[in-house]
Amino acid sequence: MRILLTGATGFIGRAVAQALEQRGHVVVRVQRSAGPPGQAVVQADYAQVPSRDWWLPRLAGIDAAVNAVGILREQGGQTFHALHAEAPGELFRACVAAGVGTVVQVSALGADEGARSGYHLSKKAADDVLRTLPLRGAIVQPSLVYGPGGSSTTLFNKLAVAPLLPFPQGGRMLVQPVHIDDVVQGIVRLLESPPRGIETLAFAGPRPMALRDYLGDLREALGESRRQWIVPMPAPLFRLGAAIAGHLPGSMLDAETADMLLAGNATDDNGLVGLLPQAPRPPREFIRPQASEAARREAVLDLWLPVLRIALALMWIWTAIVSFGLYPVRDSYELLARVGLHGMPAALALYGSAVLDLLLGVLTLTAPARWRRRVWLAQFALVAGYTALVTLFLPEYWLHPYGPISKNLPILATILLLWGLEPRRA
Repeated sequence: MRILLTGATGFIGRAVAQALEQRGHVVVRVQRSAGPPGQAVVQADYAQVPSRDWWLPRLAGIDAAVNAVGILREQGGQTFHALHAEAPGELFRACVAAGVGTVVQVSALGADEGARSGYHLSKKAADDVLRTLPLRGAIVQPSLVYGPGGSSTTLFNKLAVAPLLPFPQGGRMLVQPVHIDDVVQGIVRLLESPPRGIETLAFAGPRPMALRDYLGDLREALGESRRQWIVPMPAPLFRLGAAIAGHLPGSMLDAETADMLLAGNATDDNGLVGLLPQAPRPPREFIRPQASEAARREAVLDLWLPVLRIALALMWIWTAIVSFGLYPVRDSYELLARVGLHGMPAALALYGSAVLDLLLGVLTLTAPARWRRRVWLAQFALVAGYTALVTLFLPEYWLHPYGPISKNLPILATILLLWGLEPRRA
């Protein structure tokens, strides 16, 4: 078959494309950027809502279509209404006009009459359009999908490796996570043997479970002890924290996703049972043993690197505050005199370095990604310079029992780690 696939660069879309091509199907990817040579690509921006008339010539020769476009949070011009509701609706109507007989819509568990969030309501809007059309296929509604490269996978792995986790309801809300391989296998089966009309199928794991138990299964799969200290916290406090997190770049959590998490995500009618030749994979088997250690290390880095970055920023900012006068200025000038600085040069050195420390602290928290490698290098140079000067002029500080200079060594190592982990830009 020749299959049109939207959202081809996304988590589910990439996996669907790979599975279909492995089975000999031709996949026409719909994406915003051009593909590599030899790959069939239709360039389109769902945020601009391509019309059904625009789609018609591009659906010539297409046997089936899969809509796998989805965003968890609205950002910039990407809105739920455009990407989840309007654009898919136009595609579905164009499929009818172009004679594309089969359509599979990747929706979400919870996109039903009880939907309250903008995410679920927009998914439901497209689902409702598809149900009215004379097509074959299905609306698949996955629960929490786990698999390599998934943003929710990254989130839950981080939560799993945290030694302490404050969570509403003590983490007892019900979820029913499903592995990406089972979701993809179900979609492929629906494309190759479509229902006579449009069926709505929940895609979920083998059974509902408390979120804390899901994290326990992930901890064991990652090679950690199952025991995790989950501290109950008031739901309003959780929502407040989520609302604040929603203003941070790259955060998956905001007020709406917090409400979705609190509501749980489970079903009594799992469409994967009976569709697949095997039972859905349980969470304790989500991570292959050979991949466990690499996944654990990645999760630990994802969890603690932001903490490390904040700690380093606070160190620079606190050093600046101390230098501005919290530490006796006279004592600071005495130390500078031993380095050979007096009068105006000493004042410039003291307050200039304080301003530089403050600037580095602020940049550690706010610098855009394209600047951060330079920020780490500047910090490394400054700490190394301080260390060299003290070694030359105040060598006795190496013998101080509190280690004011020897502690620079782990700080230098920390800065190098942060520098090395920054993605290299072309």
